Amino acid sequence: MLSRPLRLCLSLPSDLIPIILLLMLSEKIQKLIEAEFPGNDISVTVPEVQTHGHFTTNLAFSLAKKERMSPMQAAEKIKSAVIAEDPEKLIEKIEVAAPGFVNFWLTPKSIQDIFARISQSKNFGKSKVGDGRKIIVEYSSPNIAKPMHVGHFRATIIGDALANIHKALGYKVIRWNYLGDWGVQFGKLTAAYKMWGDAKKLKAEPIKHLLELYVRFSAQAKINPEFENLGQLEFKKLENGDKGNRKLWELFRKVSLKDFDKVYKMLGVKFDVEIGESFYESHLKPLTKSLVKDGIAKRSEGALIIDLEKYGLPRALVEKSDGASLYLTRDLANIKYRLSKYKTDKIIHVVGQEQSLHFQQFFRVAEMLGLGKDKFFHVGTALVLGPDGKKLSTREGKTIFIEDIINEALSITREIVKEKNSSVSAKEREKIAKVVAIGALKYNDLSQSRLSNIIFDWNKMLSFEGDSGPYLQYTYVRLKSILRKMRPSKFDPKVLALPGELDLILKLDRFPEAIQKSAETFYPHYLAQYLYDLAKSASRFYEEHPVLKAESAVRKARLALISCAADALKTGLNLLGVETLERM
Repeated sequence: MLSRPLRLCLSLPSDLIPIILLLMLSEKIQKLIEAEFPGNDISVTVPEVQTHGHFTTNLAFSLAKKERMSPMQAAEKIKSAVIAEDPEKLIEKIEVAAPGFVNFWLTPKSIQDIFARISQSKNFGKSKVGDGRKIIVEYSSPNIAKPMHVGHFRATIIGDALANIHKALGYKVIRWNYLGDWGVQFGKLTAAYKMWGDAKKLKAEPIKHLLELYVRFSAQAKINPEFENLGQLEFKKLENGDKGNRKLWELFRKVSLKDFDKVYKMLGVKFDVEIGESFYESHLKPLTKSLVKDGIAKRSEGALIIDLEKYGLPRALVEKSDGASLYLTRDLANIKYRLSKYKTDKIIHVVGQEQSLHFQQFFRVAEMLGLGKDKFFHVGTALVLGPDGKKLSTREGKTIFIEDIINEALSITREIVKEKNSSVSAKEREKIAKVVAIGALKYNDLSQSRLSNIIFDWNKMLSFEGDSGPYLQYTYVRLKSILRKMRPSKFDPKVLALPGELDLILKLDRFPEAIQKSAETFYPHYLAQYLYDLAKSASRFYEEHPVLKAESAVRKARLALISCAADALKTGLNLLGVETLERM
């Protein structure tokens, strides 16, 4: 018997292991280990080079040390044992390669059987692993009275993609926009509006006017420290229920939400819940009293703090000396409310990586409060940079609006679409431009690790070649153009025996694992990278293997293969929030 459970290491970031084939292969190798080499872990991967087989394992190196033999000798023993343990003839060939790798090739029949199952699946790629489980995905989270900038763009589309992906796995997903609508910044804005506000400007360009006021106030505060005290005083009045300040705050919130909704509509993003920090104001005093009563928090120079030194973290401030609340306090009230009302199994916070320390403190205090452990996740996002590698921003006091970026993408895409296809109507061109522009913006971000700074390069982003949203959308359109000429019908998978056909089937079979890995790691770029690989494989397939001109039995099977590839592309892109077009 094994001394510990068999562990399958999914080690390739961009070429994921076919989950169905992996499970069958692992069963064979597990029998080998149990019989010949007890107590070993195993890593089965897809080789980067196709000539090295469909699968490979480096098990021989660890076995060699235990058995006191050379890796090549251990590899030969593995080969012999697997051959003996394969009565169904799943494996066509096993090869030992120096200095001790064991490479496996599957039989055409085993691959054909996989495709038969794929083609019969109504929701290929999706699963029910999350059935009965509920999660909250918190994302976007813009600040009231400020424009949504490129940082919000990353959090918005990454969060939306993760919500889509988890839903595809059967989870009950609650999409939550946690608005930044409370805090001392509203005291500063209130003070600024009282001094310099213009009702006409607020009505005409609300966000622009509010931003100008905030920037002006901040500039004055650098010169005169009394402005900081004034901002704190106005916020304290708001917290204490001052009617005038409350009325202004409600106005700022109303015009901001209207502006945000316009951006969300352009991006095709919707939320189930839009509750901001202000909602928890009445929850804060009971919370801080509980923290003190339970010995979690204590007074220090009038402020309320939580000592986290034993966890290797700086102390956390939950209440200022003047009694004002903080972001952490409201987050704790928020999480208590969510757990109580929604009974959620997992809460995912998609927020900039610069907030990492805050979330470490937040999750640790939540654990001290008995709210749970390993239920809360900070999905950090890095910066968006310009082609020069510098942070996307203009002169001090300004920022890059998401709406401006979208409009610029639309402007460029309209010209590209007009140049490529001037025969379509203006209305159709506009529809194509919108889908391509938004898809390009989203895919440019989602195809890269969320923890890597991304380069905002218009030429690469809007290219119809290479790793881009337009390329994947165009590949889908080309596949659908073939299917419009002849619809798939009943076929025999046994006629698909050429290397290009079998390779595309293997690529398709990796789709479910790409979705699951993106969910488990919170890295949607795994799915994006898979879709790019699938698009390349599908393009190469129909360029090298005639579909409509093939003889009847082969044509039917290849049409089915093209159809499955198109469906996987569409499903995958939609999970990333990228729309597809039937014609382009």
